[in-house]
Amino acid sequence: MFGVYLTHPQVKIDPAVAVPQWSLSDLGRERARMTSEQPWVRLLGRVISSAERKAIETAMILADAAGVPVETDEETGENDRSSTGFLPPEDFERAADRFFAHPEESYLGWERASDAQARICKAVFYILDRHDPAIPIAFVGHGGVGTLLKCRMTGMPIARSADQLPGGGNLFAFRLADRAVTCDWTPMEIWQG
Repeated sequence: MFGVYLTHPQVKIDPAVAVPQWSLSDLGRERARMTSEQPWVRLLGRVISSAERKAIETAMILADAAGVPVETDEETGENDRSSTGFLPPEDFERAADRFFAHPEESYLGWERASDAQARICKAVFYILDRHDPAIPIAFVGHGGVGTLLKCRMTGMPIARSADQLPGGGNLFAFRLADRAVTCDWTPMEIWQG
């Protein structure tokens, strides 16, 4: 059976609101709804979400289609960037480049990429170690930690080149039997399972 790691799609960017409290935009909500119509979603036996609002909103749309509750796990949240708060897109992209290029260093107080990778992998692998591999599962989270998880699962070093496609709302899939990644980042609404 399969597992997927899925990133939340587009959000309402509001510099006055803490990033973990951002919600999905109309486009993000529509993409999640389109994804919920894919046949593979109805096979999901579990949907695990980061505790951040945009991830929970995405997970709820998928879980409703699958007929399962959303489970949340605080340890699957995005890398902690609270030290800088909101950064304009151009500044954020430069910061993200540095985050991935220097995984053992903190960018202006951000959680280090190496620490975020250890955290997301520990959380996801803990869940998978106790999960029935005959039951499809989806993890709904974020691009940064999702990329770090994918790097670990594919055995490659931390690198921005492994990052998801722009805009969010992408997934990578893996076999539950051996956790081998079976597809690279793919827009969630077009993945066929």
